[in-house]
Amino acid sequence: MNFESTGDHRIPFSDPDSMFEGFSREDILELAYSSGDFILAIDENEIVRDVAVNSKDHRLAQKWVGKKWSDTVSAESKAKVQKMLQDGSADDQTWRQVNHVDDGDDIPVNYRILRPSNTTLQIAIGRDIRSIALLQQRLLKTQQSMERDYLNLRQTETRYRLLFDNISYPVLIVDSDTYQIQQANRASHGLINAAPGALENKGLLELVERDFRDDIIAYMGAISVSGKVDPVSIRLEGRTGFVKLSASAFRQSGRQYWLINIDDGQHEVPGRSADQYILDVVEKMPDAFVLADENQDIIVANRAFVELVQAGAMEQILGVSLNRFVGRPDVDLNLLRKQLKDHQDVRNFSSVVNDLNGGEEPVEISAIMVERDQPLYGYSVRGVGRRERDLPETSNELPRSVDQLTELVGRKPLKEIVRESTDLIERMCIEAALVHTSDNRASAAEILGLSRQSLYSKLHRHGLGNLTGKGDN
Repeated sequence: MNFESTGDHRIPFSDPDSMFEGFSREDILELAYSSGDFILAIDENEIVRDVAVNSKDHRLAQKWVGKKWSDTVSAESKAKVQKMLQDGSADDQTWRQVNHVDDGDDIPVNYRILRPSNTTLQIAIGRDIRSIALLQQRLLKTQQSMERDYLNLRQTETRYRLLFDNISYPVLIVDSDTYQIQQANRASHGLINAAPGALENKGLLELVERDFRDDIIAYMGAISVSGKVDPVSIRLEGRTGFVKLSASAFRQSGRQYWLINIDDGQHEVPGRSADQYILDVVEKMPDAFVLADENQDIIVANRAFVELVQAGAMEQILGVSLNRFVGRPDVDLNLLRKQLKDHQDVRNFSSVVNDLNGGEEPVEISAIMVERDQPLYGYSVRGVGRRERDLPETSNELPRSVDQLTELVGRKPLKEIVRESTDLIERMCIEAALVHTSDNRASAAEILGLSRQSLYSKLHRHGLGNLTGKGDN
């Protein structure tokens, strides 16, 4: 990744002489620190003579002193360094990315060159862009993962459309509110001699003779209430003889639709056997599915869920509480149930599944509650372990802010969050003491009220540098 930007749109102070008249040397240094994380003084031989650092990488920058600047960067960055140093333009405002090499790792830094008029030194001001590069890498990984998921979705959609279009008997998908046909397969078009695609977005009632339209409306109303109604016999416009129409309701994206089968007497049309088709699909689907009763005891689960929890057979987990497998016992499922009561369905709830062998798998759960004599809860469980493995490893450093600490709620127990909060405060206090004493460990221990040995122990635990420093002798 390369970052290059220019400062062609600067607006200078109207009276710079009076603005900077009272500036001391310390004020000028503070301005320099504010402009970048690394400030290098480079002589006419392109050797780094001194460095000033406005970040925690003191050790890294000190390695550059006495070396040619080009010797501190990766092979592909050497040409950029040469170009910046040899470019004679004093008002070049271009920032160029240079990758320093440290223990085999590339450290991306954006640099620009200042050329003071009364000295042969050139000043390189650098801005550490590791955080930006890391975010771009995470974005790239996430985008690649999304593209793979999108490709899988497109392939699934293609298979569905082929299957739907090649069903031998007429099938329609109709919006329950508007009676508008959303999809119709090839057999439906052939039934009324319509051109392919002509039925989509057309009203269902337009296909039915006027005398039978009230029968259709009454039948659909009965289906919406009870779900179990015998097929209705009707006549279609432009066609002699009766056909039998049967429908079942389903919901998608908060809207209700009807799946309508039309029996014209020439094809074998499934009636209630469609329920078995649905069960077969659920059993063979790649995502885990489990159905639980009001007490969250497992009623039925598909093959994918049995494999996810490492059970030998479905019978082994029937009647077992789902709390045994999903998230923290009596916590995650209670949260899901509360959301289901408020919103009827839940999508992409992050949790974990604990298998019978003590393993743990991160998952996303979508759920729905079906209101009957006793409510039933259906959970679709999708593993996200592969997606998380596709992302670059996150840093193991402690959280650096209160917001980051509060993000841990729900992911870690309170005891661990409190411990990390204590470690964070301790580390920040030690860092502040070291800055206040210019890295004098003895003085830092004194103002912290610690012995030197105790301070060294905490420095080692927090990874804050070597065990010796200024003022230790």
